[in-house]
Amino acid sequence: MKTLFAAVLLAAAASVHATPAPDFTLKTLDGPALRLAEQRGQVVLVNFWASWCAPCKVEMPHLNRLADKYRDTGVVLLAVNVDDDPKKAAAEARKLGINFPVLLDTAKTASKAYQLQAMPTTVLVDRDGKVRHVHQGYRAGYEQTYDEQLRALVKE
Repeated sequence: MKTLFAAVLLAAAASVHATPAPDFTLKTLDGPALRLAEQRGQVVLVNFWASWCAPCKVEMPHLNRLADKYRDTGVVLLAVNVDDDPKKAAAEARKLGINFPVLLDTAKTASKAYQLQAMPTTVLVDRDGKVRHVHQGYRAGYEQTYDEQLRALVKE
């Protein structure tokens, strides 16, 4: 049973063999649209989250700390909200104090492109626009893994 549990955890935090990151253009809470492809040349952490997602709310303060830590280092964090109602997304983003761009995926275009199967889902994209790591769900300690993976991608 422990072996099965470990295998499930490994699958949930899988490394991906550098596949092109599906591009998307989404409106931000502040108004202007942001396109993922325009972030090329930087390491990007894309976090898909929702206002109704309890693990997302637990994870977000850790992502805020990573955003602070990696500010001005060539790393961009993006919070892609999948709620149908932008007002709910805005209210929850304020409540959580998200300190990096919040994008609205009300039409689920990015969610479908990334074939989300769990909430939250965190995707790390390298400077060349390739998906390098995908983490489905959240468990305590994932933020340390994100930190290690971001650090490695920045050094490449």
